[in-house]
Amino acid sequence: MGAVPSTPRNAAARPQETAEYLIGTFVGEKSFPLGSDFWQKLLELPLDLRWPAQRVNQACELLAQNNCYTRHLAKILIHLAWCLQECTSTSGITSSVSLKATNALFISSVFLKHLIENAKSDNLEELCLSLDESEPIPSQFTRDQNIESLVMHSVLSFIGSVDVSPSTYLLHQELLRFILVAMSTQLLAGQSPGPKDANPFIDAAMAQESSLVSLVVQRLLLNYMIWPRVPFGGASYPTSDDSQAGVLQRVGSAAANIVLFPFSYLVPSRDEVPRSPLAECSLLVLLVLIHYRKCLLVDESITDRSGDSATSDTLSKEDTYLCDNPYCKALENARDVEFDRSVDVEGNAFNCPLVRIPFASLFDTLGMCLADETAVLLLYSLVQGNSGFLEYVFVRTDIDTLLMPILETLYNASRRSSNHIYMLLIILLILSQDSSFNASIHKLILPSVSWYQERRLHQTSLGSLMVIILIRTVKYNLSKLRDVYLHTNCLATLANMAPHCHRLSAYASERLISLFDMLSRKYNKLAEQRDGKINTTKGNSQEEEGLTEDMSTEFYIYTDFLRIVLEILNEILTYALPRNPEVVYAIMHRQEVFQPFKNHPRFNELLENIYTVLDFFNSRMDAQRVDGEWSVEKVLQVIINNCRSWRGEGMKMFTQLRFTYEQESQSEEFFIPYVWRLVLPRCGFSFDPSAITLFPVDLSVQLPRESDVEDANKPQVGELKANGIDLEP
Repeated sequence: MGAVPSTPRNAAARPQETAEYLIGTFVGEKSFPLGSDFWQKLLELPLDLRWPAQRVNQACELLAQNNCYTRHLAKILIHLAWCLQECTSTSGITSSVSLKATNALFISSVFLKHLIENAKSDNLEELCLSLDESEPIPSQFTRDQNIESLVMHSVLSFIGSVDVSPSTYLLHQELLRFILVAMSTQLLAGQSPGPKDANPFIDAAMAQESSLVSLVVQRLLLNYMIWPRVPFGGASYPTSDDSQAGVLQRVGSAAANIVLFPFSYLVPSRDEVPRSPLAECSLLVLLVLIHYRKCLLVDESITDRSGDSATSDTLSKEDTYLCDNPYCKALENARDVEFDRSVDVEGNAFNCPLVRIPFASLFDTLGMCLADETAVLLLYSLVQGNSGFLEYVFVRTDIDTLLMPILETLYNASRRSSNHIYMLLIILLILSQDSSFNASIHKLILPSVSWYQERRLHQTSLGSLMVIILIRTVKYNLSKLRDVYLHTNCLATLANMAPHCHRLSAYASERLISLFDMLSRKYNKLAEQRDGKINTTKGNSQEEEGLTEDMSTEFYIYTDFLRIVLEILNEILTYALPRNPEVVYAIMHRQEVFQPFKNHPRFNELLENIYTVLDFFNSRMDAQRVDGEWSVEKVLQVIINNCRSWRGEGMKMFTQLRFTYEQESQSEEFFIPYVWRLVLPRCGFSFDPSAITLFPVDLSVQLPRESDVEDANKPQVGELKANGIDLEP
């Protein structure tokens, strides 16, 4: 597209020729004032261009060369804002206004995305988001008006105030995709937010008034819950009065995916659950908004410490602070529409507009979508930050709606990303902090579990299934991922559940003892390796000291793991033995696995209670006369009979082990890259991998989808708090 086509000489010229001319003029060298008729012609003329990717790239490169002089990107963004303002200020959206807004959206998205991913300067000077001083200004615009703020206010106002309908569906959809394009500047930032990061559009979104923020969060959640469908026959955008197709169409390619054709997202998804493009895009925008954190300097007098070469890395954490995120606050304060109160449970009045949504619909929607990682991240954000929604989850009698898809995903851990598994385990840990949750999951009986293949699970409680899956996850992690923090999350959840176990199944009980056996064998192997290595390095004190420290770290970690499992068994036996005869049977059946640790200084006090139980029931077995040989049924019957007379005599009472989850203060270093890893495969446009600095990218391959995305150096997003045990070596 190096040459601009000549102007059509008569009104009968083909629309495509006129469109070619207008786009060529837009990217060319001549600057058109903001009030020029050119902009109306560009936005009102129905465009139907099917350009190959190479030609679209040429157009983008031409605009990049000329934009600093013409400021055409800034001008079309202003016209986009005006079109949206006209849409929201009228009682009904006319087709001509909708057409102009749509065309402005497509043109803006294509060229804005190109300028962002090809930016050479750290502060995105290439965008030129201001008008030249000599530019004539129409009356509806002031020279000092911030363009990015104007655009984001208009976009967010439309989303928050205009209902989704067949006539507005696709405009809503493309507005959300425009927001993702505009916020993709984060991909150019460092892995840790810094004061020099340039994110003009998302910073403008953060500066909007709280009432608009609440409306936007509410609309995005409602879109996600309602799942609006693409309107029948909606394969084209609103048309002008003469019924000509008013579309700036896109042609997909690996090099320039967001070029002129907007309907690639209409292809059916590979997921089993029917997808709504608008619902999915609403969730992506919401996740980006709620997890963004802007970094500012504590003291504005702090400037570059070494001239132009200084970067945000040279500033210490003490020099900067992170601003509050109003979208995150709005989500945390969201309330159920059926719980209509203007004050919280402690009697404090809310000082900002509340997001009111139907928690029942949100709960059900999440239950259907938890196979998708974005839904898991939304659920985490809700149970971690919104106490009202967490309380609602606890009072639902069908908690299996959430738990079953979570447990099934953990069962298929090998096909999921480590971060996906990681977030699910944190959700389970948060839920297990509530005693009513721990009690209720053992009362809910599952007729069968079709996806569990190792054995048939018939009439198993949800609590027993949760124990089975958590232990299976530990074993998978031990053999594949070897993530210590993942181990700890699983064991912490089991520890929180232990005192509330009720009729734990035979299989779950056997798996619990098997877990101790597995960890004890790993512990013994580490002990042998450590002792052997120390013996071979004697005589070299420096080498011996370094090796001892390395070996001791893993050794003491597994020491703590063994202690937690013994704590779990102790709490079941101390607080719930009469209700768990199968646990007693499993301990008696595998009592030899405890023998090597009976006199171990780190474990002997915890094993005393286990041997008190063994002595009690072994003596009852010895006193019992049976005909023929002992069978499983006969042994279990003796245990059940004697559970009634169990009084817990001789048992030592230990402080109950309780784990709580707390999100780390610098969790944005995990969440911002994590969110964008989830957004990129789903957003409908590609981004040049070589331009991404937010997270490491393998430049030899395209950015992968979902479960293929792995973060080998995954930072922790939270920490466990426990009483009664030291988790550190």
